[in-house]
Amino acid sequence: MAIRKLLLLLKPIDPYPFLQSGGVSLIKNPQVLKYLESRCKVHRNAINLCQEILNKKAVEWKPISRNDVSNPIRDVDMVITVGGDGTLLHASHFLDDSVPVLGVNSDPTQALEVEELSDQFDASRSTGHLCAATVENFEQVLDDILYGRIVPSKVSRISVKLNTEPLLSHALNDVLIAHPCPAAVSRFSFKIKSKDGYTSQKTVNCRSSGLRVCTAAGSTAAMLSAGGFVMPMLSRDLQFMVREPISPGSTATLMHSSFKPDQSMDVNWYSDHGTIYMDGCQVRYNVQLGDTIEISSDAPVLNVFLSQGFSQVRSRY
Repeated sequence: MAIRKLLLLLKPIDPYPFLQSGGVSLIKNPQVLKYLESRCKVHRNAINLCQEILNKKAVEWKPISRNDVSNPIRDVDMVITVGGDGTLLHASHFLDDSVPVLGVNSDPTQALEVEELSDQFDASRSTGHLCAATVENFEQVLDDILYGRIVPSKVSRISVKLNTEPLLSHALNDVLIAHPCPAAVSRFSFKIKSKDGYTSQKTVNCRSSGLRVCTAAGSTAAMLSAGGFVMPMLSRDLQFMVREPISPGSTATLMHSSFKPDQSMDVNWYSDHGTIYMDGCQVRYNVQLGDTIEISSDAPVLNVFLSQGFSQVRSRY
C-alpha cells in the first residue's frame, strides 16, 4: 500500500512544566534546571526537523499533540510518533492493525551526559526501545518506508476481558493488576487454560503486590527489571509474574512463567478494590471483589516499524 497520508503525533513540546506562574522555577538546583531546559530544546528541535523533512516528501501530513487524541486513528496511511516509547505506547491505544506506526526518539539518552552528572542526579533521557528512528536517521528510515524497502513488524498485544466483557484497549507492553494503594496487599487467584477449556495447571492462590503480564515487546521493560526474561520481539507468547508473593510455599515455582497464544489466564480478584493498569499509567480500569479477568494474546497486532535487527527488511536492490 502506498503511504501518502501521515499523522505526526507529538509528545507535548514543553513536557516538563517546571515553571510556576510568574516564571518562578519549581526547580532550585541550577544544574537540574539547565538539564530540563536542554531536554525541552532538544525535543522542540526534533519536532522541527521532522516537520522540515516531511515538507520535502510527496506526502500529506498534519501534526497533533498526543494529549489531543481521544478517538481511534483512522483515514491515515501511517502514524509517526515524536517523543519516546511513552508516546508510541499512547498512540497504540488508538490504533488497530490497519495503520502502521513509526517511532522517532526525539530525546535519546546521552552516555557522556549521564556519566558526567551521575553524582548530581539521574540524567537518563529516553530509551526508545520501540523507536526505529532518531533525528539522525529519520529521513533515511522514512525514505525506506515510503519506497517499500522496509515493512512493519507484527507485534503482539494483550487482550483483557473483565467479567467476560472485552476491554476497549489492548496493551502493547504489559498489564498490571494490583490494589490501587501500593502499600496494600492484592488477593487473587489465577490459572492457565487452553482455548478449549482444558486447565493446564492447578489454581494458584496469591497474596502479593499484584500480577504483571507482558508481551514480547514489554519483556525488556518492567518485567525485566523485576527479574523476568527477554522474549524474541515477534513472539506471541505472554510472560507473567506475581509481584512480591507472600509466603508462596509450594506454589513458588508457579509465580513466574509464560503461556502460549492458544492459552489464556483466568484471574479471580478477592480484594475490595483493584486496578488494571495497561502500559504503565496509559489506561486503567477499576476492579472489585469477585470480578473475573481473562488475559490472552487475542488482540489485533500492532504494525510497528522496528530498528535494524528487529525489522523485516526487503532488499534495497
